[in-house]
Amino acid sequence: MPLRFGIAPIQTSAQRLAGHIEAAFGAREPIDILGFSMGGVIARTWIQQMGGHARTRRFLSLGSPQQGTLTAQPWPRRPLAGIADLKLGSALLRQLNADLSPLRDIDCCSYGTACDLMVVPGWHGVLPIGPRRMLPVWSHQQLLRHPAALDPLVADLLRP
Repeated sequence: MPLRFGIAPIQTSAQRLAGHIEAAFGAREPIDILGFSMGGVIARTWIQQMGGHARTRRFLSLGSPQQGTLTAQPWPRRPLAGIADLKLGSALLRQLNADLSPLRDIDCCSYGTACDLMVVPGWHGVLPIGPRRMLPVWSHQQLLRHPAALDPLVADLLRP
């Protein structure tokens, strides 16, 4: 899903995600969803605020600033609303953290790396619920490319 450099607010991107999911899987098909980086916060917003919890079986968050990131701090809301939504203590992240009940019946798992330069500090790249796994890679991009990250992720994706 194109994010256009984080110009659109996370909630707008979550609405787009809802449309893509419905077009691909229909209105009721249960799904597993993996979100990487900003995509993980977009998926979480869809799950928690737009009814996605009713059809989501499993949610894997990979290198996503679920608790905010220092790298978003200097960016203004205009023109980068999506990035501003990732600031530490943003209104969106406070809303998501205020009510975790939509996540409680979903198998949630977070993956990150302590060395991440996009999600700073690295331990902010985890959901407030479910198991957390720090992967032994050196960068944000390696979370998608390095066998040390992909092997455990694929193993978890393939488990029933």
